[in-house]
Amino acid sequence: MTARLLGLTSVLALCAGAASADMNFNRIAAFPTVANMGEDDDTGRESSAEIIAATDDGMMLAYTDSPLGVLGRIDITDPKMPKPLGNIEMGGEPTSVAIIGTTAFVGVNTSESYVAPSGSLKVVDLKTGQITGECALSGQPDSVAKAKDGSFIVIAIENERDEDLNDGAIPQMPAGMLDMIAIRDGKADCGSLKSADMTGLAEIAPTDPEPEFVDVNGLGETVVTMQENNHLAVVSKDGKVLAHFSAGTVDLEGIDATDERGALVFDESQPGRKREPDAVKWIDDDHFAIANEGDYEGGSRGWTIFSKAGDVVFESGTSFEQAVIQIGHYPDKRSDAKGIEPESIEVGTFNGTPMVFVGAERASVVGVYDVSNPAAPVLKQILPSGIGPEGYVAIPSRNLLVSANEVDLVEDGGARSHVMIYEYQDAPAAYPQLTSAGADKLIGWGAISGLVAGEGSTIYAVNDSFYGYQPTIFTIDASTTPARITDATYVTRAGMPAQMLDMEGITLDGKGGFWIASEGRTDRLIPHAIYNVNAKGAIKKEIALPAELLAVESRFGFEGITMIGDTLWMAVQREWKDDPEDHVKLVAYDTKTEEWGAVLYPKAKPDTGWVGLSEIVAQGDWVYVIERDNLIGAAAVTKKVYRIPASEMVAAPLGGDLPVVTKEEVSDLIPALKSFGGYVVDKIEGLAITDDGTIWAATDNDGVDDSSGETFFWKIGTAK
Repeated sequence: MTARLLGLTSVLALCAGAASADMNFNRIAAFPTVANMGEDDDTGRESSAEIIAATDDGMMLAYTDSPLGVLGRIDITDPKMPKPLGNIEMGGEPTSVAIIGTTAFVGVNTSESYVAPSGSLKVVDLKTGQITGECALSGQPDSVAKAKDGSFIVIAIENERDEDLNDGAIPQMPAGMLDMIAIRDGKADCGSLKSADMTGLAEIAPTDPEPEFVDVNGLGETVVTMQENNHLAVVSKDGKVLAHFSAGTVDLEGIDATDERGALVFDESQPGRKREPDAVKWIDDDHFAIANEGDYEGGSRGWTIFSKAGDVVFESGTSFEQAVIQIGHYPDKRSDAKGIEPESIEVGTFNGTPMVFVGAERASVVGVYDVSNPAAPVLKQILPSGIGPEGYVAIPSRNLLVSANEVDLVEDGGARSHVMIYEYQDAPAAYPQLTSAGADKLIGWGAISGLVAGEGSTIYAVNDSFYGYQPTIFTIDASTTPARITDATYVTRAGMPAQMLDMEGITLDGKGGFWIASEGRTDRLIPHAIYNVNAKGAIKKEIALPAELLAVESRFGFEGITMIGDTLWMAVQREWKDDPEDHVKLVAYDTKTEEWGAVLYPKAKPDTGWVGLSEIVAQGDWVYVIERDNLIGAAAVTKKVYRIPASEMVAAPLGGDLPVVTKEEVSDLIPALKSFGGYVVDKIEGLAITDDGTIWAATDNDGVDDSSGETFFWKIGTAK
């Protein structure tokens, strides 16, 4: 019950903050790590932005890139136009970085094996890119942190476990420890290295502490997390353990704890779930915050504030996760059992307000909390990140927040790893643009694939086959900012959620119900079909495609549906077997005569990838379609809305020559997608036109699977 009450408080604060706060964080730039590669480098290699830090003047960033074995640098003199400064080879795997002035101190893993760990602390002049010093460490480093006065560097020597050995159970020798190195005149004094023994503290595996993350307060005290041991310790600057205690457990209610794909159901509980913290940051000299990733045996889904004496001052419970669910970022496929995986923590004081930033790695978001009262943090915003945020750095002197996002989908043709930059502005919050906050029940959503306008400001949306066990029609109130999902109606067959649907389009049937287009995929036994659904979501009629169409089918079927008079029109995404090159069918079905027909639509010829249709909407004298390519980021070319004269929508019989309609460009969506501050997403999937002529567009976030989870829902103009 406590977790649910905390969740309600956070959600209400978030809604109020988005509506009325003068200052908000908004994303202003996205830097792809591939930009730091040289002209002759193979840019098809994986790269990654992981742990990130800023120079003292806030003008330069440095991040660890373990796949390339480099330290990447970015010039943010103009934070809206970040510039690459190139990579610096580290001679091993960089794990973490701390910066004093313009000198970076980088932990580098050089281990030959799990049983023979080794590493070094490399000192880098960020202006010249030269390595100016190196100290051997006691083992394999993980987190690196600096004293606030710059007098020493502390390194968590994790000596991590082999997850394939004995199912990853600990203990696994050798034991980890903390290394401390004095900094004199900006240089690391290798001879000053001392190691703090962390064994004998934790109850779970006292011989194998595996220190994970460290941070140093204004008193020179280091707080360290021991994730697998579910333990915390505070260590003095001379290496003495001042306090240590279990991270404890949390009782979780209202969660999805079942390992299954395809439905967002949050009705389970888990008592006594270990917190298992990853990142940790001091809020002040007496309080620190931990991100409870729970990657070993946990999955506690939240974050906690402790006093350095070991008292729990604040526990988020499931409140953060529920707020993430409401903005469509719950990563259902990747983790039901462990939830959104809070992994990163950053702190900073902006305009006199102390803030904690909680990064959820699996959900690709960061929560912004006002911690003026550490016992009662207030969730102010949730910001979208790149895919898999690993590290954050706050730069209050410049009103900036920066995220480093580790996932690089180059092998899948997807988004590259990015560094995202946010500015604390006197402006409304730009994200989220769609939320279920304020609904009578907790509504999880994602993979929005088709829209249709209802009465007034009401818009209906459907999700696609990603949620195959929960096909849903969402009711959206577009009159608010952000737009709000107010209800969710399951599409059912015989009273149960309908199976074998791939809903890609929806339109009104004029009788209080809907027509739904299912794209279909024969190799997965999902039929190409259209369905008539009543207002309660029950399927009343199922219409299969005729033999003439099935004979030439492709898996890329119906992506939208609209109605003109008694005739349904469906947009086919890509060419079927009988289509001319760069032409796709707009298929017609007369609901009275049950006759089928089609016209051809001339789509753009792609230079790379493919171009297809994603939506179709009839309005007045025109029929509007979304034409898009499957490209992402800087490679994107075609994300446009076109319109076709309704007078040309005269279907010819299937199997013969089909007339080709003409098209007129209405809107290029790429500038709008760029204006959201991130990279251009590929899937513009939904279009709706309300009674007043406002044209709304929506993107499909792929259910937060190999996706940042971002859903954009915005006005693109007025139908004339």
